Amino acid sequence: MSNNEKAKKKFQLPDTWIVVFCMVVIVAILSWIIPPGTYQYETVEINGSMRNLAIEGSFEYLEEGSGTPTGFLGVFSALYRGCVNTASTIFMVLTCCSTFRIMVQTGAFHAGIGVLLKKLGKSGPILIIIMMIIFGLGGSVFGMLSEFFGFYPLVVGLAIAMGYDAMVGMAILALGAYVGFAAGTLNPYNVMISQGIAQVELFTNLWYRWVCFAVMVGICIIWVLWYGAKVKKDPSKSIVYGIKNMHSFSDGDMDQYKLDKKTILVLIDLLVVLCILAVGLLKYGWGNSQLCGLFIAMSIFAAVVSGWSGDKYVAEFVEGVKGMAWGALIAGIAGGIMVVMNDALIIDTIIHFLAELLKSAPNQISAQLMLLVQTAINLPICSSTGQAAVTMPIMAPLGDALNISRDVTCLIYQLAGGLTDLIYPVSNIVIVCGLCDIKYETWLKWVMPLVGILFVAEMALVSVFLMLGL
Repeated sequence: MSNNEKAKKKFQLPDTWIVVFCMVVIVAILSWIIPPGTYQYETVEINGSMRNLAIEGSFEYLEEGSGTPTGFLGVFSALYRGCVNTASTIFMVLTCCSTFRIMVQTGAFHAGIGVLLKKLGKSGPILIIIMMIIFGLGGSVFGMLSEFFGFYPLVVGLAIAMGYDAMVGMAILALGAYVGFAAGTLNPYNVMISQGIAQVELFTNLWYRWVCFAVMVGICIIWVLWYGAKVKKDPSKSIVYGIKNMHSFSDGDMDQYKLDKKTILVLIDLLVVLCILAVGLLKYGWGNSQLCGLFIAMSIFAAVVSGWSGDKYVAEFVEGVKGMAWGALIAGIAGGIMVVMNDALIIDTIIHFLAELLKSAPNQISAQLMLLVQTAINLPICSSTGQAAVTMPIMAPLGDALNISRDVTCLIYQLAGGLTDLIYPVSNIVIVCGLCDIKYETWLKWVMPLVGILFVAEMALVSVFLMLGL
């Protein structure tokens, strides 16, 4: 074994299952150490919706025995219960990946991308910039994340066809949407809710949020362009080099697929479903059940149009499930963290403890610590609205005492939560990895340096916002 091979073996990260399981074990140990506690909650109407909000100053420790610490068997039971509690997410992961495998296998994507390439020519960098801005605006203005699921296979295939790799395709959409969501401007899921809870005038200091958007998305664009240029110059520099991607094909492959009536109908099927889904999610509050139902119907229609038999459809669907079972179960196992915390009644205790740590530091330092706190809290409470309901009623008054404006507190909440959605296994990023046919740990390896840069940028943006006295 060469020295390079030894070094690679020495620094190889353990499988994500092992990492997440270790996190469950650590939280289980803490459930015996951290005392149970709770805030009192009240139901308040926020921007037309009724939400249960923690009451600031109402925290109290509970009697010993109120919570149930997790024992040895409980650790493994928590994995099962986490999967049960996140069954909706697990099924969505499996459904999305399986149905889009079927859409790809029809050949319609290949034919459509072939047409796009003829029109786009060598405008790869320009196209990357335009797409990342568009997807970023979708996340920043409308809070669109799952609404983009249908576009991942297409963008990945397009990136590969232009001479890049699958990681560039995933990054174009994932970084644009998720970082745009974090740097929300008119985002109804983090800006409106946090400002409503904090009793801040809606969309105040909007211009500065646009500055945050430009800085954050700009950094991501530069990162993707740099990596893409490196891969295009030397394909061996690709982090997924030598790994066959479900959405990849060569020029010769494209020649095999023609944009005939069948492929046009399949592409129209995809476009119609995405439009219906966008309207349903944004206007009617649709959830996982409607999304999965639409995707299954879409794939069945595509299979029928392509002349597939029922057996072929089922075989392709099952292959899709096999390929994404690993990622789907990661989401379930990660749910075990929340199970352990809920059983021991320690979530509110942790939030109270972290909030108390901020009180003795100067406001600039407290603001940065608040950013770290919100980043940590987003792991067990990955829902942006859920995190706002629990933390904002505590953090907003705490900010008052620390001479941190409530709008700064809102900005801290949205930046921290949105950025960590790119890496936390409890977020939908595992679904995105499945749709792009990229392993979750490979994505982490590629994106973690960028997340570090973006976090430093967030610290600077928060500091400047605070110094401006906004």
